[in-house]
This record gives sequence, C-alpha cells and structure tokens, in this order.
Amino acid sequence: MCQLLGMNCNTPTDILFSFEGFHRRGGQTDHHADGWGIAFFENKGCRIFLDDKPSVESPVANLVRNYPIKSENVIAHIRKATQGEVNLANTHPFMREMWGRYWIFAHNGNLDNFQPEAGCHYNPVGSTDSERAFCHLMERLRAKWCQQPQLDELFAEVARLAAEIAGHGVFNFMLSNGEVLFAHCSTHLHYIIRQAPFNTAHLVDDDVSVDFSSVTTPHDRVAVIATQPLTDNESWTQLSAGELLLFRDGSPLLQHLPG
Repeated sequence: MCQLLGMNCNTPTDILFSFEGFHRRGGQTDHHADGWGIAFFENKGCRIFLDDKPSVESPVANLVRNYPIKSENVIAHIRKATQGEVNLANTHPFMREMWGRYWIFAHNGNLDNFQPEAGCHYNPVGSTDSERAFCHLMERLRAKWCQQPQLDELFAEVARLAAEIAGHGVFNFMLSNGEVLFAHCSTHLHYIIRQAPFNTAHLVDDDVSVDFSSVTTPHDRVAVIATQPLTDNESWTQLSAGELLLFRDGSPLLQHLPG
C-alpha cells in the first residue's frame, strides 16, 4: 500500500520536518518505491511536484527538502503500485479544476472491479484505480452542483460518495481545494494537532528532532495527517475505519462516522 501525508494550517507553514521523515519511506525505511508527489496550495494557486523515481533517490525530492515552501494545505503521496504501471501519469497526487478552484487528490489502497462510466468533465489520464476514483468523485460533485455548495452539504456528499467507492476495496484518501482538507480512512490514517504550548518532536524514520516552540508563534495551529505516525514521542490519533474528517485552519471541523 502507498503512504499519504497531509498538512492543514491556520497560517502558511513549511512541511520540511515532516517531509524529511516521510520521503525516506519511499525506498529506505519502507518499500514504497514506485514514484511520489507533493502539492502545495498558495492561495488559489498550486505548486505540484511529481517524479516516478523512488522519493529517497529523487532529485525533485531533494529540491522540496531544501525549499521551505509555505502553505496552508499540502498533500503528498509515496506510491506502491497495485494498479497501473510505474510512470509519471500514474503518480499521485492528481489535480483537476472545479468551481473555479484546483482540487488535489491522493489515494492509498486498492479498488477491485471499479470501472465507473466515462464522465462528461473528468476522465483519467493514467491507468490507476485511484485516478478513476478521483474523476468519478469530481464528476458526481459537479453534476450535483454548478457552484460550490455550503460546506456541510459538500461534506455530507463526499462522505456518501466515499462510502460508495469504498465498497470496492481500500479507500484511504486525502482531498483538498486549498481551503479545507478531507481525510478518509479505510484502514490506516492518523493525525496530530500541533499548537501552543509547542514541544520537541522526533522523527520515526530518521534521528532528527525539532523544537517547534522555536519556529512557531503562539497563534499557530498545524494538523498533520499521515498513513502512519511520523514521530515517536507525540500522541497521534488514529481514524476509525470508514471515518471522514474535514480539516480547516489546523483543526478537525466536521466528522462523519459510519453507522
């Protein structure tokens, strides 16, 4: 299975510390070596970096590690291919436009017998079940609303569609439009909220620590979401199977639990 990483903040923040550990899972501390990608929102714009090389060997990953891009919403993905060959078109995260904003999506899992009908507006470029799921999700949302609806309505519909798609298999995913970040769990997804008083964190995948009190302000709040916890001295919250969370300004704002 793949590895997911997301960040949602109340102020533009860099993801260098989390990415330093995360990128090592692409061929060094884990076996996910079939490409990687990361997307940073900057207001309505989006920087996206993709490479079909293992992240631990990627010159593009080295660029990201040394480039303190600040963003309020970030989604990253390290791929372990289950469907679709290893190439750039099949590398997550994927991006599409809807309602005048870019949307970014990354998926961890495997969807069996998932072949939705071709869409009027969104169709996959590559050959992954992940991109098919993203296009199907976007197609259904755009068919329902011409303009972005109220957040609670949108959240309820994403929850319904996520449950429908998850009926085909494992559907851990992250989705963001630069304003909010959706995180859906089928099997493994964890998050942590960092806010004052800040402490020192130590990475699982490398012997690196950072004292967040020295690099933040008392008003900063950062949510980090990952397939598996990135640090070994902090308390991460595990999402339940079928749970959907919506993060805004560094906190969970809406929650859906199955049943």
